[in-house]
Amino acid sequence: MLGGPSNRHVLVPGGAGYIGSVLARCLLDAGYRVRVVDALIYDNGDSLSGVLEADGFSFVRGDIRSADVVARSLEGVTDVVLLAALVGDPVCKQNPELAREINVGGAKNLLEASRAAGVGRFVFASTCSNYGLREGDDLATEEDELHPLSLYAETKVEIEKHLLATPSEPAATVLRIATAFGISPRMRFDLTVSEFARELAIGNELEVYDADTWRPYCHVADTSRAIATVLEAPVDTVRGEVFNVGGEEGNFTKRMIVEAALEALDGDGRVIWTEGGDDARNYRVSFAKIQEALGFTPDHTVPGSIEHLVRALRQGIFSDVESHQLFHGNRALDATSVPPPDQVAVERR
Repeated sequence: MLGGPSNRHVLVPGGAGYIGSVLARCLLDAGYRVRVVDALIYDNGDSLSGVLEADGFSFVRGDIRSADVVARSLEGVTDVVLLAALVGDPVCKQNPELAREINVGGAKNLLEASRAAGVGRFVFASTCSNYGLREGDDLATEEDELHPLSLYAETKVEIEKHLLATPSEPAATVLRIATAFGISPRMRFDLTVSEFARELAIGNELEVYDADTWRPYCHVADTSRAIATVLEAPVDTVRGEVFNVGGEEGNFTKRMIVEAALEALDGDGRVIWTEGGDDARNYRVSFAKIQEALGFTPDHTVPGSIEHLVRALRQGIFSDVESHQLFHGNRALDATSVPPPDQVAVERR
């Protein structure tokens, strides 16, 4: 038995990212010790400034493709929550070789090392994007066939299959996370909710493709709480299981998101509706399993978060988006700027 949070030490690869920087705080507040390993390829080290002096926190700058970095990161660790990846369809399409190396090679490297180190639980952050294109109005469940339409989703499906086909230790759980939204220390403005809200709030004309396609959305704080819930659940409840992470009220069309943003802006915004975009995904998702098995339901809503974000933007917060595009969006990454894995390693203090 691993015991309660005070006896647990969680490694979060990718913990300086959009979700990870929120998750690190969530786990520390719950009483876990937390170590983040991150290559900081988005110049995103500032996202951890609020926890660097927290009791129980440590940081390793490094790349999960490196066996040495992974071995040092796993010292004394009881649980792993794998967030590290090239996240999103555009950045993977732009950098396909790097995407395969990190999302597949790095993940397998970490899993094998975790097994050798005696890690108890391994939580893998996958994506609802794996459902791809669905016909009809049925909600996608964890048992449904996957239809990945992008390299990003393909890499996630590959690791899902690899993880669930491996022996029982560490106890593995796959979380298919809905598209993230909400304010984070590593705030991203290349995701649908924040991108639409910002473009309209700063007075830009917003072009929206295929407005009536569906996607599920989940706030970064709720996603973090779902991960903590999995870590706290009885191991036999989550071992070898797949859970969609979100809530059914988080299924939105792009048109519905635009409407929520316009309402927060008192109708002040310019929108062009266009058909024939290059993203064919269209899926609504069921979150009944995580609610019934783990009692998880989200606390945050898309309209409520948009209101907070619009207020922040109007008050001049996030005024550095254009000058710090790499920090604020994964699409700006160029693989040629990412050093080889063994060159992204700094000794842990």
